[in-house]
Amino acid sequence: MGKGFFINKTVAIICGVAAIGAVATIIALFAVYTQEKSPAPWQSYRLPDSLSPVSYNVTLRPHLEPNADKLYIFNGHSSVVFTCVKETDLILIHSNELNLTLFDGFHAKLKGLNGATAPSLKKTWLEVPTQYLVVQLSSLLQAGSMYELFTEFVGELTDNLGGFYRSEYIEDGEKRVVATTQMQPTDARKAFPCFDEPAMKAVFHMTLIHPQDTVALSNAMNFEPINITIEGQKLLQTSFEPTEIMSTYLLAFVVCDFTYIGTKPGAEVLIRIWARKKALEEGQGNYALEKTGPILAFFENYYNSSYPLKKSDQIALPDFNAGAMENWGLITYRETALLYNPGVSSNGDKEWVATVISHELAHMWFGNLVTMRWWNDLWLNEGFATYVSYLGSNNAEPKWGMKDLIVLNEIIGVMAVDALAYSHPLSSNEEDILKPEHISELFDSITYSKGAAVLRMLSEFITETVFSKGLHTYLEEFKYSNTVYKDLWRHLQMAVDKAGISLPESVEVIMNRWILQMGFPLVTINTQTGTITQKHFLLDPNSVVDRPSEFMYEWIVPITWIKTGGPEQQYWLLTKEATNSNMSLGADEWLLANINMRGFYRVNYDSENWERLLAKLSSKHKDIPVINRAQIIDDAFNLARAKVVSTTLALRTTKFLNKEKEYMPWKTASRNLDYFFLMFDRSEVYGPMQAYIKKQVTPLFQYFKNITLNWTKIPENHMDQYNQVNAISLACSTGVKECVALTTGWFKDWMANPSKNNISANLKSTVYCSAIAAGGVAEWEFAWGMYKNATLASEADKLMYALSCTKEPWLLNRYLQYCLDPEKIRKQDATHTIVYIASNPIGQPLAWDFVRSNWGLLFNEYGGGSFSFGRLIDGVTKRFSTEFEYKQLLQFKQDIAGQLGSAAMSLEQVLERTRANMNWVAENQNKVLEWFTTETSSLV
Repeated sequence: MGKGFFINKTVAIICGVAAIGAVATIIALFAVYTQEKSPAPWQSYRLPDSLSPVSYNVTLRPHLEPNADKLYIFNGHSSVVFTCVKETDLILIHSNELNLTLFDGFHAKLKGLNGATAPSLKKTWLEVPTQYLVVQLSSLLQAGSMYELFTEFVGELTDNLGGFYRSEYIEDGEKRVVATTQMQPTDARKAFPCFDEPAMKAVFHMTLIHPQDTVALSNAMNFEPINITIEGQKLLQTSFEPTEIMSTYLLAFVVCDFTYIGTKPGAEVLIRIWARKKALEEGQGNYALEKTGPILAFFENYYNSSYPLKKSDQIALPDFNAGAMENWGLITYRETALLYNPGVSSNGDKEWVATVISHELAHMWFGNLVTMRWWNDLWLNEGFATYVSYLGSNNAEPKWGMKDLIVLNEIIGVMAVDALAYSHPLSSNEEDILKPEHISELFDSITYSKGAAVLRMLSEFITETVFSKGLHTYLEEFKYSNTVYKDLWRHLQMAVDKAGISLPESVEVIMNRWILQMGFPLVTINTQTGTITQKHFLLDPNSVVDRPSEFMYEWIVPITWIKTGGPEQQYWLLTKEATNSNMSLGADEWLLANINMRGFYRVNYDSENWERLLAKLSSKHKDIPVINRAQIIDDAFNLARAKVVSTTLALRTTKFLNKEKEYMPWKTASRNLDYFFLMFDRSEVYGPMQAYIKKQVTPLFQYFKNITLNWTKIPENHMDQYNQVNAISLACSTGVKECVALTTGWFKDWMANPSKNNISANLKSTVYCSAIAAGGVAEWEFAWGMYKNATLASEADKLMYALSCTKEPWLLNRYLQYCLDPEKIRKQDATHTIVYIASNPIGQPLAWDFVRSNWGLLFNEYGGGSFSFGRLIDGVTKRFSTEFEYKQLLQFKQDIAGQLGSAAMSLEQVLERTRANMNWVAENQNKVLEWFTTETSSLV
């Protein structure tokens, strides 16, 4: 036997107890550690893959009058049939803000189908953070078996514009209530318990119980309503045909007293425009009805795929947070996005209606028939629909130049956002987008506008014909299913291969550079040597990019270019630096790259080529394509902000404007000079800057005075109508006396005879703003009264904007307070109104103080998940350019920690922008003052 050691009994017992305790502690710590590493399924924001819904049977009754507690409610019940994919003893189904009925102490009932036996319920509860109804079972659900879960519930029909909510309006002095829906992205669970993820597609059988003087609508065609009586009240019960298999976020139902106009009986697809009776009586729905059919036919041809439903209902709602929502078969709109009144609405209103209808109809296939698997690929839905909406509206209105306007409306604007270090890639990792507020953050300009820009670029270099052929096979393979972006790349590659198009790399390799990393390149061309380089373009060169990219911020860039008016050529830049001898120039030549801004990148040149381009603009500006005249201005101003070129070079790109008559260069210059106003309208730069712009715009003002026969005619061309607005807006704001007299005179005539408004519809917004800015209380009160009585939403919007133009601080403060009263300013309009007020130099500090002092109220009352909170923070801080304002922002971030919701990313972008503004102003104020002073010295 070997050597041992001896301990007494007491010590042994103590050691034994200690050992047991140590083991217990280890087990407990391990359990805690395991729990932290593997949370309970109901603590995860993503549904497990154990269950798959097949169909829902939902009955809902909205009460359109308040109850004894002054609440509007709805009640109903729902059954969902699902298949068990993997054995489980747990059912997780989304439910949020619903009061569920208890059955023998449980929140649901479960039964087996087709011979399956349902386990008994063990425990149920509502998990609030993750918005689940949790159902624990006594035994396992069997894989391959089908079950049915039944719930009964009551919910509040709130006015918060999400889920099943109410919209209100006044007609004939009487308040009317509409029960309507907005499910995207995660609010179907507020209407009934459901598997509320886009990949969880199912068939929906809807039934609505509603008052007899109302109509019920849903995604599918309705059966004949039947009369029923509940607790002595006579009601209608409307059931609907089963939907196609679809995602929960596309579900919609409306109860209202609206009427409709529609296509004649026997049409292959029933098209109906629903709205308030008076709106339709005034003809406000006629344009939408006229254009819906042709746009629908265009997309059927473009996709080479028939519209998959029997009907296309489109309804204009008085209260709606977004512009519109692509619910399959029942598209919901803001009134301004669907209703148009000739003679009262502007050409901009008309374009908005055509573009939004086109956007939503594009979704009927791309998004609804084929849906992204998860929200991280939202850009695939929204970027695509944004791009092709310009194709659809161009087909409906071929004289408007919509294919050009995408550059102004989408591409130029989003470049400013994507040039920030706090931008984000188009496509995120699934695991990074989990919570509802993360999802809501994605509904931004990157998703919509950059998504459109890169898809337009792709369509250009593979050709639109090949692009649409790839879409056809993509839709055919994945119809009624879900996809990821790689599925689209694969089908576009098949179309490219079939067409024999040669690309330097596959579609996937090229496009992944554009969607999986944020930002875009600055392409610099040295025309002396033919050297071409690229680098990640940042508006603030001192900002730190802490988001790694596997592609090292290097892109595969399709460069289109011309030399001294010669034929267009293309070159693929595959590396950080390359040389193309064809791009080196002779003594009198100039080079222009990124023709018609088809590529999503900015361009810089050597100083000699910049001088030649400026000389060409000065001598024969029409030799340069109109979109590229706008591009030269926009690139130069943004390169100057990034310290790549001098600010004076950027300002020199505006000198030719006194000869320019086209809309796009003027609009681009106006936007970029707006930045100078934001930075300098409180400084000594303001006077000389105003004088310079007044000098440049006066010839344009006189030009439109002449071609409109002293403002008595409307210009024929769509973009000329826009540029007439530019001319008057800039002339009045810079003090052209003839302009101010003109607008105030028109407004006074209207005040003298309120029933007769002779102001041209296109000019109303500008005229109202100019007259209210030049006037006082009387003008403001008159406009407020006309706003409250406006029967056309687009007219109300113009007045709502113009009211923010007053120079009276007390009126602006009162207007801000109105934003907290939905009886005065609708919740859907509160964000816009506050931002409008902040765009006024006098209103900006008032709006900032208002937002800070009322943030908790705004966040709680208006919904932390609202898409507009990011725009609110962005809008009220655009002027920030001082250390003091930056510190205020940091304090604000600290004060509202935990109450940021969908505005978190926007706040970081605003902080970055403010730092950049501070640096830019410090470096450029004296140079800018000197340049404007020199340019206007001859006027003194």
